[in-house]
Amino acid sequence: MKYSSIPVAQSVVAHCKAKGIQNIIISPGSRNAPLTIGFTEDSYFKCFSIVDERSAAFFALGIAQNLRAPVAVVCTSGSALLNYYPAVAEAFYSDIPLVVISADRPRYKIDVGDGQTIRQDNVFHRHIGYSANLKQDVTHASDRVLRYAPEYIDGSLTSAQKEVQGYNDSELNKAMSIAITTGLPVHINVRFEEPLYDKLENPSVSPEIEKVRVSGDEGLELIKDCASFWNTKQRKMVLVGVNDPNKVDQKFLDFLADDPSVIVLTETTSNLHHPNFFPSIDSIIAPIEKSEEKEKLFKKLQPDILLTFGGLIVSKKIKAFLREYKPQQHWHIDNVKSYNTFFSQTHHFKMEVDTFFKQFTNQTKRVSSNYFKFWNSVKNNYIIKRDQYLTQIDFSDMLAFQIISESIPESYQLQLSNSSTVRYAQLFDLKPSLNVFCNRGTSGIDGSTSTAIGASMYAKNPTLLITGDLSFLYDSNGLWNNYIRPDFRIIVVNNDGGGIFRILPGKEDTFNFERFFETKHDLKVRKYCEMFDFEYFFSDNEDSLKFAISAFYEPSESPKLLEVSTPRLLNDKILLAYFDFIS
Repeated sequence: MKYSSIPVAQSVVAHCKAKGIQNIIISPGSRNAPLTIGFTEDSYFKCFSIVDERSAAFFALGIAQNLRAPVAVVCTSGSALLNYYPAVAEAFYSDIPLVVISADRPRYKIDVGDGQTIRQDNVFHRHIGYSANLKQDVTHASDRVLRYAPEYIDGSLTSAQKEVQGYNDSELNKAMSIAITTGLPVHINVRFEEPLYDKLENPSVSPEIEKVRVSGDEGLELIKDCASFWNTKQRKMVLVGVNDPNKVDQKFLDFLADDPSVIVLTETTSNLHHPNFFPSIDSIIAPIEKSEEKEKLFKKLQPDILLTFGGLIVSKKIKAFLREYKPQQHWHIDNVKSYNTFFSQTHHFKMEVDTFFKQFTNQTKRVSSNYFKFWNSVKNNYIIKRDQYLTQIDFSDMLAFQIISESIPESYQLQLSNSSTVRYAQLFDLKPSLNVFCNRGTSGIDGSTSTAIGASMYAKNPTLLITGDLSFLYDSNGLWNNYIRPDFRIIVVNNDGGGIFRILPGKEDTFNFERFFETKHDLKVRKYCEMFDFEYFFSDNEDSLKFAISAFYEPSESPKLLEVSTPRLLNDKILLAYFDFIS
């Protein structure tokens, strides 16, 4: 085992090891060589090499999402670091502990015309849990430090280096503690002077590493008063956004599901299931929007209490409804942060969901109400009508999603890309055994493939990515690595552009709309399969889709991709007509 000769590189590696940060995604470069040496020479670390930094960061995000643990990405200096930004923003809004470690050049070489240099310190300052800007060692390349920055050395080299070491240890302890305890991404910027490749047989530093301290729950004292308020109200709505699988004890879900004064609205990404839950929110809201009794029905749905947990919400309709028909109180449970999404928040319980319900359920009682009964009858009605509608429509995005959703094998990990894909998924009931994920923090299409491949690394069962054509093409570099499992599957729903724009206000059947909004294209998905050695399947109608699926999930020696071609000019009409039909 060998170590970089540069003290700060040794410190970074030692802190990662002590804090249990085992997965390291490295993008090749020269300035980050001291870090690459340290991580790859230690068998404790599991190192991955991914060239494209944007892809590498989303790959790391996928691993962190799956393991619920910090994962590090390491890059060289310059614009390489900026390519991490989309994944950093996603991690920030999704509470995923991405540890960004960037190699940098000495401060005295920034903004003087030196190559591959930018202002790297605090570059993510608006979307980061913490930025640690480490100091440059003075005992390494001391002649250059004395020549270019003699002010770094106040007194002897030994005393100056001791001060540097103490500062760096403090910053590393703080950054990694924040990543572990809050789930937020952190950035560690490390300055290196040449030479970069020298190695030692034994470490030359002994970093001061602190134990991570977990803060206590906040809001427990409020639960008694909130339970008393709960016991007086007949309309309680529970709304759950992005939520990790198996995160909430089933007995608490049963408690909510069996209360006649409660309706639980879930989304595909909530990973919560119960026959009494309401999994297709828009199928409830859309018919009300079209009803002659709109005002009366919305007031009937308006909750006295709104209880939320989980991450961001997909449905625009429920957000618009709750902003217009506000609850008397809105409580949110999250141990880190709480967004005032509906502009009515009154309480934030800083704790785990199970911790809240363990206290809460012991202090509540059921009240007489027909709130659940009425809306459950509405749900049962739209389910009947949805099934009727699906038997009479032409092949399209909607029919394809229905066939695909029913075909997914039990216990798969399902990754959804954004835009049309995640929205269509909300309309159908997925198998409870599926673990569903989507990058809803920023809702971007830029890293879906990379995230899914990263998430598959430690998944017990196979992974399926369902994505649109633009999302797939945008992140095609996500396939440029050596880590794709043979049981990895991709379904590309290809409607020849950004089909979701056709259902948004302002749609026009013009050349400019097709070019600048919908982004019509003629790129061939099959060519990517040839390039990256995927077994390729194709479908453009109901029968061929069912036939392709029959072989698609079979074991194989290489990953598989199924392209489903749907009619670009028909998809939006069928989707919009669905909401008319169930109304």
